Amino acid sequence: MNREHILPADIERTSMAIITKELEERGITVPEDRAAVVRRVIHTTADFDYAENLHFTEDAVAKAVKRLAQGGAVIITDTNMALSGVSKPSLKKLDAKAFCFMAEPEIEKQAKEQGTTRAVASMAYGAAHYPEAVFAVGNAPTALLKLEELIEEGLRPSLIIGVPVGFVNVVESKEQIFAVCEKYQIPAIVAFGRKGGSNVAAAITNALLYTAADTLDPGRRGWQG
Repeated sequence: MNREHILPADIERTSMAIITKELEERGITVPEDRAAVVRRVIHTTADFDYAENLHFTEDAVAKAVKRLAQGGAVIITDTNMALSGVSKPSLKKLDAKAFCFMAEPEIEKQAKEQGTTRAVASMAYGAAHYPEAVFAVGNAPTALLKLEELIEEGLRPSLIIGVPVGFVNVVESKEQIFAVCEKYQIPAIVAFGRKGGSNVAAAITNALLYTAADTLDPGRRGWQG
């Protein structure tokens, strides 16, 4: 075992170099504007399928990064797990905020009263209070279906990250949210198929935050090395 790389920054740099090399060996070409997102997701999952199943609307990364770099952006996740994975130093540097409303008593109350899921209620709440937010969905396809409905009604978020994982309504919800985002020219990054998860939602969010904050190299985040 090579024990040369023991500092966090060194490990991440080496991992990204390995990912880049393996993508080349597999004959997979990732457009440069999407490379940071794709590499970050592969780094998180060790799954090279994401190099091909991540779909991007036109200029999605550039538009999202521009919004984040302006400061004051809001990110809304559908799980506290995804929220916990979002880089807090990057949020602070960019004067951005991230929320998950799933565990709020008001959301539970609304879900019960409306006979729906907390994911649906939390997206409706987030959209009502932060209509231009970045919505990062890694678990609940019902959240994506609600966002699709709200977009048809006039919601215009800064970005939709649609990467729920599972077997029921997952594939369909992703295809539908991507189509409606294309229709209304809303930036979207969606993992087609069954794969995804809260960790993937956080990874995509972080790739965008790091790009906006100019900290893709871990050394620029204050890490050792």
